[in-house]
Amino acid sequence: MIRAVIIDDEPKAIKGLTWELSNFEDELEVIATFTEPEKAIPYLNSSEIDCLFLDIEMPTMDGFQFLGKLDKKDFAVVITTAYSEYAITALKKEAIDYLLKPIDTDDLQETIAKIKKHNEKGFTADKFEDILLKFNKKLNHKKITINTDGKLVFLEPKDIFYVASDGNYSTLFLADNKKIVVTKKLKEIDELLPTDQFFRIHNSYIINLHKIKEFLKTDGYVVLENNAKIPVSRQKKSAFLKKI
Repeated sequence: MIRAVIIDDEPKAIKGLTWELSNFEDELEVIATFTEPEKAIPYLNSSEIDCLFLDIEMPTMDGFQFLGKLDKKDFAVVITTAYSEYAITALKKEAIDYLLKPIDTDDLQETIAKIKKHNEKGFTADKFEDILLKFNKKLNHKKITINTDGKLVFLEPKDIFYVASDGNYSTLFLADNKKIVVTKKLKEIDELLPTDQFFRIHNSYIINLHKIKEFLKTDGYVVLENNAKIPVSRQKKSAFLKKI
């Protein structure tokens, strides 16, 4: 039997997760719950548990600060939150899984299977990247996953204005004048982007078709909403016109 503890500052969230977990009462038992993470620290340091379901956004300390205060962490950690950006930090903190609220029963069943695997064989943080990628694929609105500077970045397609190539490097130009440089060729980036929204308009550029503000036919340029001026190659012009 898996002995589980839930920490979440919202009593309703604890009640909801406890109810969902009751569907697996033959495999898992919730032995304690806490709405104040400070009170959970001495309990976890002195108790034997198999799994911790941990919320991230809490007023007195966040979930990652909480993990840093524990003397022992020989149990599986499952991150529960409504904010998908925390998946990256979850990886670094060696969580075995990541559940997005509201928690789906099928996802929970998969998580319990991972907890069992953790208890039997152990589960290392370097395997968690695969979990994040699979998690991203399950989102209703799929994000673009970029691996850069030793971390995974999840981008909304709508936030990418265009991508420019510089040999073996590519630069993604984003909303709010942000940009990300990755060690990937433009062809590799093109394969990650949805074809109904992005178009390789030039050997050196991919643009977001939804961000076009103007097409200067005579000059052979498009102007995007961020005022970037991107050339349209003669070879791509016909296919581009069909796209728009």
